[in-house]
Amino acid sequence: MDRPSQSTAYAPWRGAESSLSILVVDDEADLREMLTRSFSREGHHVHAVADGYAAIDRAGAEHFDVVLLDVALGPGPDGYEVCRTLRGRRNVVPIIMLTALDSEADAVLGLEAGADDYVTKPFGLAELRSRIRAVLRRAGARGMNDEVVSVGPIAMHRAQREVRMNGQPVHLTFSEFELLDALMTDPGRLLNRQELLRAIWGDSAFRDPRAIDVHVRHLREKLEPEPDNPRYILTVRGAGYRLQGSG
Repeated sequence: MDRPSQSTAYAPWRGAESSLSILVVDDEADLREMLTRSFSREGHHVHAVADGYAAIDRAGAEHFDVVLLDVALGPGPDGYEVCRTLRGRRNVVPIIMLTALDSEADAVLGLEAGADDYVTKPFGLAELRSRIRAVLRRAGARGMNDEVVSVGPIAMHRAQREVRMNGQPVHLTFSEFELLDALMTDPGRLLNRQELLRAIWGDSAFRDPRAIDVHVRHLREKLEPEPDNPRYILTVRGAGYRLQGSG
């Protein structure tokens, strides 16, 4: 049974026994069938499509907890374009890109487009499950935390996963929210890239530290009056990033 349409938000995963709604987007029929069969056996609702147009339509019409999105789709929009389109429509569903073997370029471009994580092909189901758990774990933990945190003009409502800048709403992806949350938890503290990777995904294994630089740049574009001359999210060259409350 399909869940109600909810294109701009998602219900965080709250535990290993929860049933997820998963959108699989891949033009390889065998992979679609394998993922559908495997996750369905675990009690999840799986919807599989073969091309970018179908992915955009389905993600816009229904609620999903996570999207597994192949980079290299057939005719029509590729994975990057699908991701950019969903983010442009303020759809914040967590997106995990499925990239070519050992292609760091694919991974970075996927993050640039607004993806939250990536897995390189060929991958095992255990690894994919781990990535899904990691991308949803902290969101589920936030469900019981109704705290509102403010640092300078930035205000974060953790339970609602809402961020405002000078009172105006700012729409962040899952990973952008988690990165900002880590910085806001201890304003002024320097966090290196490995610490930030763990804050977002729960570990830093097999993840490119450049992913943090991509997400920081996106955050600055959304929060800073002058992204190229940041006031709030500051770089400590060779060390990491810190958040300060005044420019």
